[in-house]
Amino acid sequence: MNKFWIIAGDVYKKNVRSVSFLIMLLVPFILGGIVYAAGYFGSQSEEVDTIGITSSSTELAEGMSDSAPAGYNFKVVDSQDAGENELSAEEIDALFVVDTADNNQLDGTLYSESNMGQSVELTLQQMLNDIQTNMRAQELGLSADEVNSLNQPAAFEQQSVSFTDAGDMQIGEDSEDFNFAISFAATIVLFVFIITYAGIISQEIASEKGTRIMEVILSSTRAQIHFYGKLVGILFVALTQMVVYVAAFAISYQWVKDIEVVKNLLDTVSLKGVFGTFLMFTLAFLILGIFIYAVLAALCGSLVTKTEDTSKVILPVTYLSLIGYLLGISLGSFDPSNIIIRITSYIPFLSSYLMPIRLANETASIQEAVISLVILVATTVLLTIASAKMYKSNVLVYNDKGLLATLKQSFTLMKNK
Repeated sequence: MNKFWIIAGDVYKKNVRSVSFLIMLLVPFILGGIVYAAGYFGSQSEEVDTIGITSSSTELAEGMSDSAPAGYNFKVVDSQDAGENELSAEEIDALFVVDTADNNQLDGTLYSESNMGQSVELTLQQMLNDIQTNMRAQELGLSADEVNSLNQPAAFEQQSVSFTDAGDMQIGEDSEDFNFAISFAATIVLFVFIITYAGIISQEIASEKGTRIMEVILSSTRAQIHFYGKLVGILFVALTQMVVYVAAFAISYQWVKDIEVVKNLLDTVSLKGVFGTFLMFTLAFLILGIFIYAVLAALCGSLVTKTEDTSKVILPVTYLSLIGYLLGISLGSFDPSNIIIRITSYIPFLSSYLMPIRLANETASIQEAVISLVILVATTVLLTIASAKMYKSNVLVYNDKGLLATLKQSFTLMKNK
């Protein structure tokens, strides 16, 4: 047991003290700072793009200019030719030409040397739609109030409900959107952690095997102890990274909780409901997901003959993780009741991505989550034990004929023992 902790401690210290780990820790904070700075300076910028407007109807062009939304600067130009000259001279940033057909059909064309962005295009499109609606309403003899009544959207609200033993329905607090945001973030975090730590642990093992140091190490300790020590050391590194992010969130929460947007969000959810069963299951699937992929990556890394082949041998880990990630981001987000999502949420390697999303969308019960978690735990244990037994044979086999040939030779060596 002493050798186990020595190996685990060595792996942990080596990775935590590395420059790459520090960079990995700081990247989310750097990206967050860049996004915040971009948003802040963007909101402080006083530069407004000037859009020239011309139309066969001067009244229409002047009306659009007078009703310019906040953050837009419209300028009426006499004709399209005049607008093109001003656009060429960079006196305006874009030219918006509006033509009117006989049936009150408006056709707008935006000319610009550079892309103005989708926000500008959608705003101009909405303005044309509103003007065209008003023109056709006047043609039909409708008043402004009648037009507003027609454009009034229907009210829609979703309520989370539960039923008592007597069958009475009770309205509960709806935290579905907030839960979904957490599960969506957990999906991204899981994918990033899997790719990162699968590479680290496979490189750890492959580098020792490639330099033949592994043979010296296994002469002084059991292969299983070395395998488990590597796994636990890497898992502690991942947990350290999680703890740092949780601590950073807890500290920053003291500043962001008073922001208006955050306050409005917190008023709509029950923190007791969020930081309860759902969060516990999400964390359990997250940690187990990282661990089972780390075991698979360690197994693949032990089959490497040359260190430079590490990136190739962990491709099964990468592709398997990518399948779970894409299912969670696509089908899991937009169709959580899909039969594919329901089935794969019980399959190990994929359930870590999909079951938290099903829980967030309330398409899976606690009982179903427990079943999926038990299957994942059992698979993780069995895979870990099997990988540990194969580890000694794997790290002593050197075969240049590929992964399957190495694995076949390893099985032969195990049988002979």
